[in-house]
Amino acid sequence: MLVLTRKIREKIVISTDIIVTVLNIDGDQVKLGIQAPQDVSIHRQEIYDQILKSNREALMQRKDKDEIFLSVAVEEIKGRRQ
Repeated sequence: MLVLTRKIREKIVISTDIIVTVLNIDGDQVKLGIQAPQDVSIHRQEIYDQILKSNREALMQRKDKDEIFLSVAVEEIKGRRQ
């Protein structure tokens, strides 16, 4: 992990198209401004974790549905053969 020290209004450049600016420091809170292309997703860690959890749950539900569909399809094929 790279650790940098910045003062208010100082910037950090990431790659060529992401700029992070320290806007304010108030006690233990730091307010950041982030300039990035619209196709770059930016989330707080706790929100990102919720998105990942939700995506995993949706994937598992889809997997369960696919497994049920396949088992029903296999049973139909077996029934046609008899």
